[in-house]
Amino acid sequence: MTAAQITQASARRLPDFDLVLFGGTGDLAMRKLLPALFRRYLAGQFPARARILGIGRTNIERDEYLALVEENSRKYLPAGLDATRWTAFSRLLDYLQLDATSAADYSRLGARLAAQPLPLRVFFLSTAPALFTHVCRNLAAASLVTPEARIVLEKPLGQDRGSAADINEQVGALFPERQIYRIDHYLGKEAVQNLLALRFGNALFEPLWRRGRIRHVQITVSEQLGVEGRGAFYDQTGALRDMVQNHLLQLLCIMAMEPPAVDHPDAVRDEKLKVLRALRPLEGPTVASHVVRGQYRAGAVGGTPVVGYLEEQNVPPESTTETFVALKAHIDSWRWAGVPFYLRTGKRLQEQVGEIVVYFEDVPYPIFETATSVNTANRLVISLQPRDSITLTLLAKTPGENMRLRPVELRLDMPETARASQLDAYERLLSDVIKGRLTLFMRRDELDAAWRWIDPIRDAWAQSDERPRGYTAGSWGPAAASALIARDNCTWNGEV
Repeated sequence: MTAAQITQASARRLPDFDLVLFGGTGDLAMRKLLPALFRRYLAGQFPARARILGIGRTNIERDEYLALVEENSRKYLPAGLDATRWTAFSRLLDYLQLDATSAADYSRLGARLAAQPLPLRVFFLSTAPALFTHVCRNLAAASLVTPEARIVLEKPLGQDRGSAADINEQVGALFPERQIYRIDHYLGKEAVQNLLALRFGNALFEPLWRRGRIRHVQITVSEQLGVEGRGAFYDQTGALRDMVQNHLLQLLCIMAMEPPAVDHPDAVRDEKLKVLRALRPLEGPTVASHVVRGQYRAGAVGGTPVVGYLEEQNVPPESTTETFVALKAHIDSWRWAGVPFYLRTGKRLQEQVGEIVVYFEDVPYPIFETATSVNTANRLVISLQPRDSITLTLLAKTPGENMRLRPVELRLDMPETARASQLDAYERLLSDVIKGRLTLFMRRDELDAAWRWIDPIRDAWAQSDERPRGYTAGSWGPAAASALIARDNCTWNGEV
């Protein structure tokens, strides 16, 4: 590194910290969290004193844990592992076998932390939500909750509004709200940060960002993957709770929120909360006309045959758990009155896509011949995955002597040099936790408002005899999802 690079790295260096990772041998830790921490280490962001302590029920020695982390990290670090740098990073790693529900075990955790006392402690709970309150109570009983301690709660936080409120009540009795970080990794994506910059850093779109200028908005998060061996967990969750309640509603909030007065965590989260509270309730008979739920059947994804959801391991043969949801939402506010928002998510779909698509109104009276339909005229596509980009589609003249218009794309695509310096979602969020930045984390009242809107949909399904609509794996979901949006003379982006 040059002298300038060393100075820059020091300026953004994290404070000394202990990161205690409950679920330290789990899938999320191995696949996302530990590789993200290693990348921050490579970027020169780690302080002189830092420690990462994996916590798990598995009785293994530290050397075995390091070997397990290295083996898994190699799979999820495209650039591979530099042996020298990895050896240096691994010196920061430790492991402690602990039963999260056993208060007696936490004295050993306290002793381990006291051996190298650091003021900042981050407790990351990558565990089942049922363990959240057990861990927090035991941390408090062992006098490990200090004014500088922070607790990170992974989703799903509860199964409904009541269970989420119970968790928040018990955790909140031990940790002040400013020390609680409810994580949604979608908010850490670079494209989501770009959406904030696009909306609140430029004057160009603000006059258009409203009813009368925008016809409708689509938010899609689709996956080609199935339940991937997590049948028992997924069958108790489903797409509505797994994706809509958090990821899609958070994207909707950022898309629809008013400009905050200042760039302060509570100012931003206040505006997001207003969006959630303005969502028109979907309940009773309205659910049948505004929400489509589906469940994938056997088919082929990417040319590979796959089984249906009911044939997946640990899924009950009569399960009615949804693997697909499409819905039409309205925000009852001056800015958005009458503008439909279409949300769609599902597993075993045709492509992996994460995008927000803004369809603008047509010109009031067309004077030119066009080579396009209403649905492909003026639109803005903010792509979140698999590659982040922003694309604006406009109409321009077709070359030749006739005045005929066709769609052309203006695309903002990150150059490879910029991509190399981008932070993975968990890199950004873990850094923000350690720095004490709460902007990208859900506040308690936000979570409550999201569950308040979601629960009536689940209640309507529970009272209905109708099963989820089947769709072939590798398709774009049930035909009813296309019909839902077609009733407004629209089509899903990417569908013919």
